[in-house]
Amino acid sequence: MLVVTTEQVSGQRVVEVKGQVFGVVVRSRGLGGNVLAALRSLRGGEIIEYTELLEETRRNAIDRMVQNATTMGANAVVMMRFDSSEIGQSMTEIVAYGTAVVLAAEK
Repeated sequence: MLVVTTEQVSGQRVVEVKGQVFGVVVRSRGLGGNVLAALRSLRGGEIIEYTELLEETRRNAIDRMVQNATTMGANAVVMMRFDSSEIGQSMTEIVAYGTAVVLAAEK
């Protein structure tokens, strides 16, 4: 499935709009990861444990969004975006969302 952040896809035209589609994932780093990340934060710089967690969570959110778009009969998602928020002090919500469409080659 094609997933793009743009409204249009070069050489393709939208023949049907299926509607909004999203994938939501809520994640929490375990106690060990939080302790290690807290120690890393003392010296500054990138906190690899959180970076990896967020990258994996974004991939999972996209996968869920694509599954939902496929169920709707779409072959692409346009205008894809991410949103995130904190839930409590240890959980992060990542949402991937966009518009599920059917694309066809331009004639």
